[in-house]
Amino acid sequence: MSVLTAVPTEVYESGDSALRVVAISEASEENWLTVHGLAQWLENCGAEGLHGAVPTYDSVLVEFDPILVSARQVRAFVKLGLLEIGRTGEPATAPREFDVPVVYGGHYGPDLERVALYQGIDTEEVIRLHTEKTYTVRCLGAPAGSPMMDGPAFPKPVPRLKDPRLSVPAGAVAVAGRQAVIAPAVAPGGWCVIGQTPLSVLNIRREPLVPYKPGDILRFREIHPEDFNNYAGLELEPLELAPLELAPSASGVRP
Repeated sequence: MSVLTAVPTEVYESGDSALRVVAISEASEENWLTVHGLAQWLENCGAEGLHGAVPTYDSVLVEFDPILVSARQVRAFVKLGLLEIGRTGEPATAPREFDVPVVYGGHYGPDLERVALYQGIDTEEVIRLHTEKTYTVRCLGAPAGSPMMDGPAFPKPVPRLKDPRLSVPAGAVAVAGRQAVIAPAVAPGGWCVIGQTPLSVLNIRREPLVPYKPGDILRFREIHPEDFNNYAGLELEPLELAPLELAPSASGVRP
């Protein structure tokens, strides 16, 4: 991930201790690269009073201590950061790759058939479309650092449930609109759940709480329901750190 030319932005005050910087070009990928490049630069610049920068798809929230630094000064930091990333085109940390085994359908994916019916395709095609691409983590969302990603190449956007569930299990693999996500923790949710990974995504004893960050790459892989328990106690880790049991060629995993 690199930023060769920072795109135009607009800056808005968000209360008395934060600024919201919004990339406003028509190129969504360049917008994303710009706000994440800016967030990384602000996190590393060492400016006094900056608490952090939280990037999303096309904006970044810059939090600061108004006692130590003014909004005007933070605007200057933002301007300098945009100039710097536009000048250097400095690459971010190389993305790590994650293999995510998933059981689709049944009680693991109660909305698989609903999604297939709405798309006018069968469930096997839904699974194929969901597993055939790689997914870039665009930002971290709720709950608990959910990896927000661009969704599969379905014919139509996936509508949310009319009646959201009061509880969605940890590891739920879901889609809505043109997005895809994994639920790291149990929480209410209105996205369509098409499967579940047996891997633990959230670890409250780890810092950070989730193993991925924006820019990392995830790939979903179908496994048999009877193999779900084979992954008990295992955590989602980058491929270079994952145990042998997670290798795509592991016994019982569909090719």
